[in-house]
Amino acid sequence: MPVDPTLTTNHPEYKLDIANIIRSNLTPKLKREAILDYHENDIAAALDLLTKDERMRFYRIVDAESLADILEYSERFIEYLDELSVARKAEVLAELEVADAVEYLRQLDRKERNTLTDLMGDIAKTDIAFLASFDEDEIGSRMSTNFIAILDGADVRRAMKELVTQAAENDNISTIYVVDQDKVLLGAIDLKDLIIARESTPLESIIVTSYPYVYTHELIEDCIERIKDYSEDSIPVLDADNKLRGVLTAQDITQFVDDEFSDDYAKLAGLSSEEDINEPLSRSIQKRLPWLIILLGLGLVVSSVVGLFEEVVRNLVLIVSFQSLILDMAGNVGTQSLAVTIRVLMDEELGRSEELRLVGKEARVGLINGIVLGLLSFILIGSYLVVFRGEPSQLAFAISLCTGTAILVAMFLSSISGTIIPITFKKIGIDPAVASGPLITTINDLIAVVTYYGLAWALLIRVV
Repeated sequence: MPVDPTLTTNHPEYKLDIANIIRSNLTPKLKREAILDYHENDIAAALDLLTKDERMRFYRIVDAESLADILEYSERFIEYLDELSVARKAEVLAELEVADAVEYLRQLDRKERNTLTDLMGDIAKTDIAFLASFDEDEIGSRMSTNFIAILDGADVRRAMKELVTQAAENDNISTIYVVDQDKVLLGAIDLKDLIIARESTPLESIIVTSYPYVYTHELIEDCIERIKDYSEDSIPVLDADNKLRGVLTAQDITQFVDDEFSDDYAKLAGLSSEEDINEPLSRSIQKRLPWLIILLGLGLVVSSVVGLFEEVVRNLVLIVSFQSLILDMAGNVGTQSLAVTIRVLMDEELGRSEELRLVGKEARVGLINGIVLGLLSFILIGSYLVVFRGEPSQLAFAISLCTGTAILVAMFLSSISGTIIPITFKKIGIDPAVASGPLITTINDLIAVVTYYGLAWALLIRVV
């Protein structure tokens, strides 16, 4: 029997059903049971369809643990959390992943933060204080305390019993960590291996002792490349004494990588990675203005260089028509080389020979592309000036020769600058992503202007 394609391509809009249940006149118990039959992600999506009053009614009928699970899926997490009373907010924060609770509390002023933590239980308060002791860019600030750990020396039956006991509080059970009496990490056991192991199987035979790990005080950006290629569900986080203090989940690692790409993308635009729609206007201006001042200065240099070739412009106004073409091609090529170089620098440490090889490769790419586009420009621009502008063929192809040669030289030099600048930045201790797109583009504009008008002065001024 053929399968109806709509059954495989159309997904039900559960959020509409959930919103209708919340708005219904069912008793609180029946309403809660009906709602919690759905996935937390769908319930979170349904909240966006409700008015604030409707959401307030919803908050009253679900327990703090369920509400925490639901809000973690919402993109409006902070907005909805702020709708809760202080006491209710403290209950929900205590049920959240500790890293998420710490991230929220860091945004509050000291008085409100202390009020909320004072209302929490001792365990939640201790966990939050521990994670809050780390800087925001350290692994410890983002780790989860949701993991299962068993003592070395236990047999398979004891390990299974301990797993069941701890799973009541910690649901991250796919990997079980093995520690000694001092909580020093010894290895890890895959849940599947523990389930299929016979009671007589020595636990040591299924413990993986070669396992990736990170330390609490390591910087997130320093760990990403080391851990992102592992396919583990979680990676243990150790303190300075090699004691197991938390884990990084696969979701955490994915978020780290996404944040790092967002950070580099922002820097390529000359922006701050933290800037978002909720940031105060004055703060956004403060972050962007220094870059714009630097670029303004470089732009004035470019303009002054054009002024040096005033004689060329005065005697051959037509040459200005193709200035933007040269600038655009130089900027595009430089930005391409910059993106390739930053990606290489992020993925690996380059030695002197690898750096030279990278510069050489980008230079060859720029040269070959420049030759191709230069020849096309020579033919097309010359033909355009003769056919559509009625210029003498000698002058037309002299201008197109100048333009094509300028494109070749500008693309070649821009490829080199787009590679050398980020490498140099990294050597002197500056994040290579700071060699942003606007900066490279402006520098390459300078290269293109000097090349274009220099060639025009040398090759064309006698033809006119």
